Amino acid sequence: MERKALGGTGLMVSTIGFGASGLGEAFGEIDGVEGTRAVAHAVECGINLFDVSPYYGNTLAETRLGEALVGRRDRVVLSTKCGRYGVDTFDFSPGTITAGLEDSLRRLKTDHVDVLLAHDVEFGDLDRVIGETIPAMRAMQAAGKARFIGVSGYPLGALVRVMEAVELDVVLSYCRYNLLNTDMDVELSGKAAEAGVGLINASPLHMGILGGRLVPAWHPAPAEVQAAGALFAEVCGRYGVAPGAAALRFCTDYPEVATTLVGMASVEQVDENLAALTMEVPDGLWGAVEEVLGPVRGRVWASGRVENQ
Repeated sequence: MERKALGGTGLMVSTIGFGASGLGEAFGEIDGVEGTRAVAHAVECGINLFDVSPYYGNTLAETRLGEALVGRRDRVVLSTKCGRYGVDTFDFSPGTITAGLEDSLRRLKTDHVDVLLAHDVEFGDLDRVIGETIPAMRAMQAAGKARFIGVSGYPLGALVRVMEAVELDVVLSYCRYNLLNTDMDVELSGKAAEAGVGLINASPLHMGILGGRLVPAWHPAPAEVQAAGALFAEVCGRYGVAPGAAALRFCTDYPEVATTLVGMASVEQVDENLAALTMEVPDGLWGAVEEVLGPVRGRVWASGRVENQ
């Protein structure tokens, strides 16, 4: 498994990272034992970045990941988040995120995380995130609770604003570089590189639309974007490739990010994602994909406060 530097952190992370939201059943009920096997299998196959949040499954994902990493913690780069604790529950105040990290560490069965991210900062007051949240996270870093800190979110402008206002180590952006949207390349990647910030790309399947499976009912993408996902699956079927593998391969070929996070909750899903790294892209595939996805590429949705869009 190839590894790349995560900005200036000194951390080396695998080409694909283990997105653990599925362990919290964000995309449907799973077998918890199989989830543990998936984590163990991923580690053995060279995947070393594991990303989670207390929000995923109302702490279930952190609990399951922590149990699965017992005896394996020293082999992984562990990332969790703070500030988001429910669908509409956000609190970026220093006291809450400090206490929240302590709770996360207990669930994750570790004394520190490698990366701590303020989760979906567009739902907060960015002035307070810059002036209060990030300094509190730096204090936790100084205390040895988190090796590096950063932010995550959907609107690129919000991420850029925080990154330009205060020093960050890592930024996680989701649904902004994949077959349905590549605007991260225009608005964020170059600025992150100039600042020495490690860039993580998440949701290569556009939160399930490009996976060839049923799209979750909560998905915020416009209806025409969701419908294009079904057409994409049909195209991939004609070319004999799995839609999820094709979508992931497109992202892993992008050189401007350190890693691409993809959701996994079973051994089968781990193997499917690993296979994407070595799959041969059939001649004509990307042209056929462009015909069905090109007309809806770049469609976005509102996320967070109006002033942060």
